[in-house]
Amino acid sequence: MPSLRDIKKRIQAVKNTGKITKAMKMVAAAKLRKAQDSMMKMRPYADKMRSVLIGLSEGVERETHPLLAVRPRKTVEVIVMTSDKGLCGAFNANILRAAIKVIDRLKSEGLEVNISTIGRKARDYFKRRSIQTARVWTGLSGKIVYSSAQEVASEVIEGYTSETTDEVILIYNEFRSVIAQKVAQVKLLPIEPPEEDEDTKALAAGDYLIEPSEAEILNRLLPKNIEIQIFRALLESQAAEEAARMTAMENATKNTKEMVERLTLQYNKARQAAITAELMDIVGGAEALKQ
Repeated sequence: MPSLRDIKKRIQAVKNTGKITKAMKMVAAAKLRKAQDSMMKMRPYADKMRSVLIGLSEGVERETHPLLAVRPRKTVEVIVMTSDKGLCGAFNANILRAAIKVIDRLKSEGLEVNISTIGRKARDYFKRRSIQTARVWTGLSGKIVYSSAQEVASEVIEGYTSETTDEVILIYNEFRSVIAQKVAQVKLLPIEPPEEDEDTKALAAGDYLIEPSEAEILNRLLPKNIEIQIFRALLESQAAEEAARMTAMENATKNTKEMVERLTLQYNKARQAAITAELMDIVGGAEALKQ
């Protein structure tokens, strides 16, 4: 049985841990507000750009632009986006579990799969399992800038236009709420039309006058769209990561309080047992003196 001094030291250590987790929760909450604001501003822009480009692509032959070309699938690139840091609950585990399912499904279809990673957690996960990765990007989370999305997009586009890959899938955590994140799977290339809305119907029907031409606009906007979609995913992942970290640190703080209560009870029981033992010794000594 641990001594009173040992229990007291452990209580103090747990209290110190609780202070750290509480501070980390506050830091994550501050970062979440900033990340959520950037993400909410980006969402409508990314959605509108994608729908407009889909509408434009309906009016041209897909073979006119390499990013619209649809080839028989032989090689698929799967980009797995995780965080660089831990202490965010099941945030990274959910992504990696979903990625493995997608990779196994693609391989079962007889396709060659190239794995690329964004974030140290994904890189380390595949490295520990001796799974080769095609491309690795780290140090992006926590300081999301558009140039990072451009760097990723340029390599993705180069691989698709050179016909090294026939399809590109991005897997990341989509922010839903502070307590909920959803694993999203997006096909970056080739661009596929979503459900029609008013914008895409109007563009496909030719209700807009386009200058200089649809082909030239697509040449400029299609690469930009890939950058925007990757940038959006980075912002979504960042907000989801901070939300998951805030929830994890809140749960950790609650656990430290419960642990302190249990240790305090254990300390009081041990102290009471020690006092009782001392009293018994005193009573026993007094009885011995009487005899």
